[in-house]
Amino acid sequence: MSLQTITLDLPDYLYYRLQNAAQGMKQPFQAVLRRALEVGSPPGWDEVPAIFQADLAALDRLDDETLWQMAWGIQTELDWQRYQLLLDKNANAELSASERAELEHLRTEADRFALRKAHAAALLRWRGRPVPLPDSPVTSS
Repeated sequence: MSLQTITLDLPDYLYYRLQNAAQGMKQPFQAVLRRALEVGSPPGWDEVPAIFQADLAALDRLDDETLWQMAWGIQTELDWQRYQLLLDKNANAELSASERAELEHLRTEADRFALRKAHAAALLRWRGRPVPLPDSPVTSS
């Protein structure tokens, strides 16, 4: 395969995103840039609420194994049970002010958890790693 050399001006934000991806993938910057040109840039996070953007941006630097653990992680049963209990109380208009604040906090954390899982899976797919659906059996070779 013949290669062509080009000079390309990139905005700082895109350069740093690709540089972080290269670090996380343990690949040379040029390889990541070629991949971005072939399949598009890494999944974005700029359209999610601002409160979650820094969390998602940090995922770009993570290695595949860490992303895999995040994509398949589960919330603790205790947090989930408490969240459900507070949702039920809220539906019946039985929440105290402190419980309302706790419910809001748990809702934000549940959203953060779900977004991180989804973004980790999207990054893995962008990096060319197979990501089976959650109900698909996971097999190892």
